Amino acid sequence: MESIKRFFETLTVRRFFILTLIVVLLFSIRDMLNLVLLTFLIAYIMNSLQHMLTRKLSKYIAINSKFIIILLYLALVTIVVFAIINYLPKVFVQIKQVKDMLIGLTNMPVPQDEVSQYVYKTLKDLNLQAYVKQGFEYILRISNWGTTFVLAIILSLVFILEKNRIIAFTSRLKESKISWLYEELEYFGKKFILSFGKVIEAQFLIAIFNTIFTVIGLWILGFPYLFALSIMIFLLSLIPVAGFLISLLPLCIIGYNIGGHLMLIYVLSMIAVLHFLEGYFLNPKLMSSKMNLPMFYTFIVLIFSEHYLGIWGLIVGIPIFVFLLDILDIDTTKGENKTSA
Repeated sequence: MESIKRFFETLTVRRFFILTLIVVLLFSIRDMLNLVLLTFLIAYIMNSLQHMLTRKLSKYIAINSKFIIILLYLALVTIVVFAIINYLPKVFVQIKQVKDMLIGLTNMPVPQDEVSQYVYKTLKDLNLQAYVKQGFEYILRISNWGTTFVLAIILSLVFILEKNRIIAFTSRLKESKISWLYEELEYFGKKFILSFGKVIEAQFLIAIFNTIFTVIGLWILGFPYLFALSIMIFLLSLIPVAGFLISLLPLCIIGYNIGGHLMLIYVLSMIAVLHFLEGYFLNPKLMSSKMNLPMFYTFIVLIFSEHYLGIWGLIVGIPIFVFLLDILDIDTTKGENKTSA
């Protein structure tokens, strides 16, 4: 009996047990996972912006951080409302046009040259029509996220405004009978913010830069459907590594459809240049060593996270994996340093 008690008093065992309880809790509220994750993402990004602006502006004038937060949220709501009124109808029209165009490719007569025949046969084997319909129907159901998005904005705003009071109230648990639980949750919370939060923030910044530069390139090449393609590129850019490969297929298909082999070469060249710039300049600067994972691990994590977490798993799967590595004190840069030496 004494040995069992000592076993559960071990720090590693206790932390593993608490982490398991957290996973069970999240699984039990999986229907609300959209709201939880979206609230965290908005709160984290807005809080980071508020800290940055407060630090810069405080050099010149004394300013209340709550005032900055309210201004940031007003700006966010204004941008969202403006985009919905002016661009959402155009986006839906273009999404439907892209869907019809991609599905129409499978109904075309068999081409004569070998390369086109290979592409045509590949598209037939992929059952492109079913995949495209499912994918674009999911995008068109984004209106179902309206309530979740509004609730996430309200909850994140209240959380940031009340952050100091929340921290002060929660810290009282340190003197309570469950102080041991508070200490472990505090440990996990700090690790979570430093690893998961930083990686998610970097993914969003990379997705924004990638979308801007890709859309500029597509505009130069004369691509249609830029509104719809920009949304597709942004959403897929949130998926580490795999998103780039997934977005390549529809861009190549559209490029080949509007300009033949020459346009296909232009698209591949543009994507290769952007991927080179992203991989060698943007990723190292934003991700640092946090995402220094072998590609095989990346794909395995994405496959399992999508299976258990759905579409959110493709976005948060890698950050969660990095968070677990951080808890286990696994240095992802150690092997690379030895290899390069």
